[in-house]
Amino acid sequence: MSDEPEPSYAHVPDRGRYEVRLGDEVAGFAQYRLPDPTHVDVVHTEIDPTHHGRGLASGLVGFALADVRAAGKRIVPSCPYVAAWIRRHPGEYDDLTDWPHD
Repeated sequence: MSDEPEPSYAHVPDRGRYEVRLGDEVAGFAQYRLPDPTHVDVVHTEIDPTHHGRGLASGLVGFALADVRAAGKRIVPSCPYVAAWIRRHPGEYDDLTDWPHD
């Protein structure tokens, strides 16, 4: 059993990102931009390599999508990880996803 704390998630709007934290450590983040008042465009997701394989990125994306939904906004998954995550959950986020144009 690990002594690492359970992950917690936070929206940090002044930094334009969602964070996953292990205790006081920021273990990863999902960076976004706001192209208009309706959309949250997630452009990059990153987890510290020392924490890979723990499902932190998945938990982070789930938290971010729930927050976007609760705010009445729509997600633009420009980040390849976020796009793949949404595709692995068919039908669950169709109501708030606007796919980026190629």
